[in-house]
Formats: sequence, structure tokens, C-alpha cells
Amino acid sequence: PYSNDMGVQVGARKPRPPLPLLREEKVIQQQPDQASLTERYTEECVRFVRDNRDGPFFLYMAHMHVHVPNYAPEHCMKASRNGRYGAAVLNLDWSVGALMAELASLGVEDNTIVIFTSDNGSNVWAGGSNDPLRGRKGQCWEGGQRVPCIIRWPEGIAGDTQCDEMISSIDLLPTLATLVGAQIESKNRIDGLDCSELLTGKCETSPRDTFAYYSMSALTAVRQDKWKLVLVYTEPIPGEQFKWRHFSCAQLYDLHADVGETTDLSADHPETVTRLQALADEFRADLGDSHCDVTGSGRREIGRVENPQPLTKFDENHPYIIAEYDLPDRG
Repeated sequence: PYSNDMGVQVGARKPRPPLPLLREEKVIQQQPDQASLTERYTEECVRFVRDNRDGPFFLYMAHMHVHVPNYAPEHCMKASRNGRYGAAVLNLDWSVGALMAELASLGVEDNTIVIFTSDNGSNVWAGGSNDPLRGRKGQCWEGGQRVPCIIRWPEGIAGDTQCDEMISSIDLLPTLATLVGAQIESKNRIDGLDCSELLTGKCETSPRDTFAYYSMSALTAVRQDKWKLVLVYTEPIPGEQFKWRHFSCAQLYDLHADVGETTDLSADHPETVTRLQALADEFRADLGDSHCDVTGSGRREIGRVENPQPLTKFDENHPYIIAEYDLPDRG
């Protein structure tokens, strides 16, 4: 229910409830030692795979690290050449290796689809790097949006192959449904596209050729094929949360030739700018844009819980594992 930077922590702007550790819907610990959580998550995942080895299973493992604050066990800290961030990456690497080894030992590695990816680019100030991409987490530059996607499935996807076509994480649901022969039953529109034939080599072109870059509810950039039009500069204005600086005019980049987004080509290709501005208007009409006070006809109402209560409350008499996390990093 919380990010790992939302517990009782030094430098917090206001009092917070203790960070809960859950198994299913039960809080099993408060203010856990974050340096041990990667191993604990991995143990739970290994146990799940063992318990479900004889039938189809779905495991979604969302690692807490390398989201800040980065805590890692002492042996990783000693081996790291990049401080806490490097130590967290070492621990993550061990975890992935442990899971892959478990799949192999159970004899199910060849018929298990394994996807390794991320939800956003690195927070470069915390020790990561998005080089050669421009920008960082929270920005519409490729460094904030473009992430690795490594997929392994020996019985269905050829090994030692690379694909530079555009896909999005929202495409995983319809793609995986097709690959496993499942039907998606939903009253809501499915935004993702089926990219199964791209993965299995039956076609060389992704069904996705456009993409909308959003920051919260604000449309910040649009892409069509190789062209990307950046509409606003996604750097918060100091003291004003979720407000952004507008460019005096939109900037155009050729991502095939200039993935680092170093050269604005808007003056050289005005017709492309016009076409992408029209595409941006289509996205606004469908998904909305808080910059322009447009709600969007395709947006659903936000789900709400009446009178929500935190899962934990601070109790000065409770024997917390970590009374206060000593790293002030948030983000």
C-alpha cells in the first residue's frame, strides 16, 4: 500500500504511519529492515513457484529496490562500486538469478515466459544512469520513459534476438493473453495492443506506432513512428507541485537518428510538427490533459474508498524493527 519511502523516516515533512509489510492482506510486520526485503521477497516467490510448478502460474514480482531509499545487505554494500545504488542492483541481480535457477531446477524454465522490465527511467541523482538517453524519472524525455524489456521463453521466442520496435507495458496484458490462449473479459476498454506476433517472429512490425507521454494527468509529449514532439518541459516549478514549464514552442526529435534528444528539428519539419500537434489533440480528446483543462471522453471515474484508514498507526510502545529509517531519500 505504500512506497518504501513512506514509513517513519528522517526528514519526513509530516508524521507518517509505520511502513507495513504484508502477506496477502495481513500486516505481518511494521517498519521492517529494508536491507533484508529483497531476500524475503525472493524466498516468497521461490515458495510460490514450487507450490504451483505442476500447473499454469502467474507471478508478478515488483522489487522495491532500486526505488529510494536504497537499503542493501552488508555483503552487497562491501562489493558495490557505486554506493547504495550499486549494492541494491547487486542484490536485485542475485534475486533474478535465484528465480531463474529455481525455474531450471523444477524443469519449467523452457515453457515459462519471463519478463524483466521497469516502470520508469532511473532517478539519476540516486546513483543510476540513463545514458545515452536524456532526462530522468518523472520527465517526458526518453531517459524517464524508455526502459529495458528482456523477455525469455525458449519454447516460443527465438534466443539471441533484438527488437527495436515500439511497445508499451500496457501491451503486456493482451499480448500475454494471446500467448497463453486466454480471453480477456472486461467491461472496460483495453488500452494495450496485442504484440504476440512481434515477439514470436511472425511479423517484424509492432502494431503500436503512436504513444502519448503523460506526467500525472498532463500530456507532455507524443510520438509517431520515429518522430517525437515534446510539448512541455517536465521539470517541476519550485514550490508548485505538479505544475510544469511550457516551452515557447514544441520541440521535435528524430528518435531513430537522435535517441538522446539533442537536436530540435521543429524548424526543419513544420509539417511533421503540425501532424503531431493534431495527434496530441486526439489524445487530449480521449485521455484528457490537465494543461488544457480537458477531461477526455475516454477517461473512467477514479475509484474511491470511503473513509480510508491507514493499515498501521504509530504506537510508542510497539517494538518496531526499525524505529526510524535513517535515509532521507524520497522519490
